[in-house]
Amino acid sequence: MNQHLYVITGASRGMGLAIARQLLAPGHTVLCISRSTSEMLARETRAAGATLLQWSQDLAFGEQASERLAQWLGQQDASAFDSATLINNAGVISRIGPLSEAEPADLANALRVGLEAPMQLTAAFLHTTQHWTAARRVLNISSGMGRRAMASQAAYCAAKAGMDHFTRCLALDEALKPNGAAVCSLAPGVIDTDMQVQLRGADAAAFPDQGNFTRLKQSGQLSTPADAAARVLSYLDRPQFGANPVADVRD
Repeated sequence: MNQHLYVITGASRGMGLAIARQLLAPGHTVLCISRSTSEMLARETRAAGATLLQWSQDLAFGEQASERLAQWLGQQDASAFDSATLINNAGVISRIGPLSEAEPADLANALRVGLEAPMQLTAAFLHTTQHWTAARRVLNISSGMGRRAMASQAAYCAAKAGMDHFTRCLALDEALKPNGAAVCSLAPGVIDTDMQVQLRGADAAAFPDQGNFTRLKQSGQLSTPADAAARVLSYLDRPQFGANPVADVRD
């Protein structure tokens, strides 16, 4: 049986949880890095015949998470896996409002979780596995908000735009290597998650796009986390994954 390793952040809820659940299959080792662990995943793992590890880790401390990941990867048998995939999914929305009203600590947390940690984890993953013969992939979960400016969302938009661009740079790096990883920063579409609830519940006076998000919900245009996860994983499994370093799941 082929053995595949998946490392995913933000896997305790929303689309991240849905991705982790759909990855639970015989021959799969799934390492979840989130602030909290999921009893649901633990229960479903036993029935699925997969291997699950869950680390309780605040990704605002990305250096700690990346060092722990590098140490763990270094302890694995490099020949044990046919593929190794890192999915940077975690992200947070800071307090909704104009940048002039933002708290420094809130901005720092949003950028650490949404941009610093993905870069640190990616660096650790690629460095530690650079001599593995397994096919390696990095999937960064981006957002349309990283490609379209939005009032009162400076931190989240900046983090996702930064994710897109560091992925472009990373693709150039990996293309020069004999066993370079395939990498892509992928926008997953609009999904009905806690983040959407936060946006719909914002003060319209502080968030001009609040009505647009409400209409998306009312008109049934939001994907469920499970549907979005299935589309993301289908995109990940395309033979040409990584041909476009910045893409949309609807491409």
